Amino acid sequence: MPVFDFAFEVSAPLLVVQAFHHDTSALKQLTPPPTIVQIQSVEPLAEGSVSRFTLWVGPLPLRWTAIHKNVSCNGFTDIQQSGPAKKWEHTHTFTEVDATHTQVNEHIEYEHKRGLWGIVTRLLFSYPNLYFMFCYRRWITKRTCQKIAQQSPKKSAQSN
Repeated sequence: MPVFDFAFEVSAPLLVVQAFHHDTSALKQLTPPPTIVQIQSVEPLAEGSVSRFTLWVGPLPLRWTAIHKNVSCNGFTDIQQSGPAKKWEHTHTFTEVDATHTQVNEHIEYEHKRGLWGIVTRLLFSYPNLYFMFCYRRWITKRTCQKIAQQSPKKSAQSN
């Protein structure tokens, strides 16, 4: 079974990184172009919450339903209930490095279906494509969380 791991550090507190990933708009923000995300329904992130969406890779629709498990301040796992792969379990782990830095670890375990969808997922979820996707996700996460973290002290100072 293929496994993909990716880790990076963000110059932002754990609560900022957690809030970013718990936001229902995170999937759209974290999906690199040219893929388009069409959301059918997204429940707020909680144990057992469900997200239904379609990833458009060119003219190819990848319909996906994900269930969220092991939701905590230190991360969560989204498990494909239905979708293009035979199995897809993506664990996001957030670890506080210090008060202003958070380590993000991404771990995916997946399997391919047989037939046409197996060929499609072998191409789309190849190591180079996953690596590119997670480099993009790292960039967006760092940019967004660092911006929020920089604004937070200013907001606190303004309200005093």
